[in-house]
Amino acid sequence: MMITLGLTTWSEHPALINQQRQSVTLAEYAAHFPTVEVDTFFYGIPRPQIITGWQQQVPAKFQFIVKANQALTGHPGEILTGNQLKERFKLFAAILAPLQQAGQLKTILCQFPPFFEATTRNVAYLKFFRQMLPDLPLTLELRHRSWYQGQNATSLIKFCREQRYTLAVVDEPTGLPTSIPLYPAVTTPELMFWRLHGRNQLGWQARGKDWRKQRTLYRYSAMELTDLKQQVEQFTHQVQEICIIFNNNSARDAAPNALQLQKMLGLHFSGLNPKSPEQLGLF
Repeated sequence: MMITLGLTTWSEHPALINQQRQSVTLAEYAAHFPTVEVDTFFYGIPRPQIITGWQQQVPAKFQFIVKANQALTGHPGEILTGNQLKERFKLFAAILAPLQQAGQLKTILCQFPPFFEATTRNVAYLKFFRQMLPDLPLTLELRHRSWYQGQNATSLIKFCREQRYTLAVVDEPTGLPTSIPLYPAVTTPELMFWRLHGRNQLGWQARGKDWRKQRTLYRYSAMELTDLKQQVEQFTHQVQEICIIFNNNSARDAAPNALQLQKMLGLHFSGLNPKSPEQLGLF
């Protein structure tokens, strides 16, 4: 069993390069963490040479968490016909093939929109989604609380195990119409996936042009990280890997929090890129 840590994107974490500049390269990021979540695929399918370029910057054991394309998860925007949707699934899988073949695809994050409720139709779509990507590792992040109300939570766990979805354990503000509870459960033997958004109650409901910045404007305290550590450790004997991704990065808090939790857990990642001179001696 192993525990891995990572962040969303690699470029926005100046703490990793001693604040020398604002933008971090993938190679620099891969000197600290063994995995990263990328949302490039959410907005569009990248060219194959983009994937090759990423692979050239990271060590062989480094893994990518890829957010599913927005057309596949029903976000507002593109409207595809049934055949177009199937073609998008095929293109998405084809572009990911080099990562999968190299063992560098940890999982596909299938994050569905907040209006994707627990309905018979949506359950059927999740089955269709799995049928379209039968051999790929899928992680499911649902954002409407109906999935976790009453008996639905038990049914969801059973469904994820049957369909081979890793159900994301999501830490975010709770008790809101637009949030889901922290609900840890192991649904695949290979992976348990934690996604930490922060606990900014007011920011989570923000509207306007800066709503994204408000949502993840949060820094976990040492006490909160200790509590998360204890919860994570309860599952170490139930799954092959526990991966924890920090997404609380509006004020660049994700990297410091991840490094803090790494120290608390006593984790030492092997096979990373060597650190550059400006990175040495920071921690």
